[in-house]
Amino acid sequence: MNSKRSGFTLVEILIVMVILGILAAIVIPQFSQASQEARLSDLIKKLQMVRTQVELYKIQHVAQLPGTGPHMDFVTAMTSYSLSDGSPSIAGASKSFGRYLQKIPDNPFTLTNTVEVSGMEPQYGTSAWFFNTNTGEFRANDSATHAAY
Repeated sequence: MNSKRSGFTLVEILIVMVILGILAAIVIPQFSQASQEARLSDLIKKLQMVRTQVELYKIQHVAQLPGTGPHMDFVTAMTSYSLSDGSPSIAGASKSFGRYLQKIPDNPFTLTNTVEVSGMEPQYGTSAWFFNTNTGEFRANDSATHAAY
C-alpha cells in the first residue's frame, strides 16, 4: 500500500498567504489613490462646466450674476428660463435665455449638490458648493483643500 499523500503542507499554505498579503498591501493603496484622483478630476470638470454657464448667464443678463437679482435664487436662475432682467420666463418665449444647467451637479466628494450663496467667505463643509455673489466665484465648499479649485 502506498502511503504517499498529495496536497500542500501547512508551511506551503502559510507562504502563499504571506505572499498574497504582501501583494494586497502593495495593490490596494494604488486603487484608492486612483479613486481619489478620479474624484478630483470629476470635481474640476464640473467646476469648469458650472463656471462656464455662470459666465454665459452674466453675458446674457447684462453683467448680472445668477441669483443676485430680485427675481430668482442662484439654483433657480441656473436651472430655469429667464429674461435679460433676470425675471422668470418660459421655454421658447421671445428674448428668453436659459436653462444653463439641468440641475446643479453633485460634488464628487460629498455626493450632494447644495449651494451656499453669500457675499462673504463660507464655512467649509457646510455645503457641496459655494457661490460668491460679489465676485461670481463658484467653487467646491466641502473642504479648504478643494476650495482651491
